[in-house]
Amino acid sequence: MPCNQANILFRTMGNYVTKDELRAELERQAQRYKDVYGGEVITYAAQPDPERKPWRKKSNLLDQAFEKELEKIAKDLQSKGASSPG
Repeated sequence: MPCNQANILFRTMGNYVTKDELRAELERQAQRYKDVYGGEVITYAAQPDPERKPWRKKSNLLDQAFEKELEKIAKDLQSKGASSPG
């Protein structure tokens, strides 16, 4: 069976179903729902994927220790800079 872009096959429950057959079946089910239950069928456009946020690395213990050392060095430099006669 040739498979082209307009006739993509889906495998469901061991049977092959074309897009057109699937659309027709969904339309039949929607019409049946309207007829039997008197309901209204609302179709929605697909929602866009949420924008990805920039990746951020969680700091581990080594990263935290490194940050503390940097802060400690910065404090030492500030205290030495303030106490020097200059």
